[in-house]
Amino acid sequence: MKIGIAGLGLIGGSLGLDFRSLGHEVLGVSRRPETCEQAIGLGVVDRASTDWSLLATAEVIFLCTPLAAIKPTVLQLLPHLAPETVLTDVGSVKASVVEEIAPLWHNFVGGHPMAGRAESGLEAAQPNLFVGAAYVLTPIADTPAAAVNCVEDLVRPLQTRIYHCQPAAHDRAVAMISHLPVMTSASLIAACMAEPDDAVLKLAQTLASSGFRDTSRVGGGNPELGVMMARYNQQELLRSLQAYRAQLDQFMALIEQADWAALEQRLQQTHAARPEFL
Repeated sequence: MKIGIAGLGLIGGSLGLDFRSLGHEVLGVSRRPETCEQAIGLGVVDRASTDWSLLATAEVIFLCTPLAAIKPTVLQLLPHLAPETVLTDVGSVKASVVEEIAPLWHNFVGGHPMAGRAESGLEAAQPNLFVGAAYVLTPIADTPAAAVNCVEDLVRPLQTRIYHCQPAAHDRAVAMISHLPVMTSASLIAACMAEPDDAVLKLAQTLASSGFRDTSRVGGGNPELGVMMARYNQQELLRSLQAYRAQLDQFMALIEQADWAALEQRLQQTHAARPEFL
């Protein structure tokens, strides 16, 4: 199959590597000529250009731009698309994207591969990034079944776990398990950096090990992506942050009251609950 990728960053580049390894022809478009040249050199795409017309012959196009650029990208693509072309995106927010793009293109399937790395950009692209990862599709009532099946048939060989849900349900769930962790992780780093004693801060930085590495990873990721999560999923992210703050208040109260038995009970509950998310 001839596959187009609009946006040659971490996700677009990783998709390109995997699709080419499966025998598909991959065409890529990026704003910068040097990115196009790099994508060809890295084996991410067969051909690349800054000209949207390159994707005119693609049967399926993956929109791998930042959230803010998805609609402008589609508007630039429209003059070059055949009626049967399938569009799908990889954005981490779905309701606003589906609301904007579905009226513009009937064969649009909202999508979100739940995979990534702390690093960003084409240089961070890697094969097999999506192995074992959830790949969420958010078709709506008038999304053609053939378009959904087409996207499924492409991403299933990447060894993903495919799920369907409504766009709004996706955004509420992802706010809790993806967007909230970014903000709480970033807050952890910021809280540590606010330590007024330079010697203590330096000691903390020296002693930081696996626990800090695990809990700070997503907070130290791509800042642009974090802003896009907050901007396009604002209400659900705020709701999850408020719920998190309420839980923090409860934990603080137990510690202030030296209620160690109750604190242990809460920690036993979270210990038992964690595997249900993994």
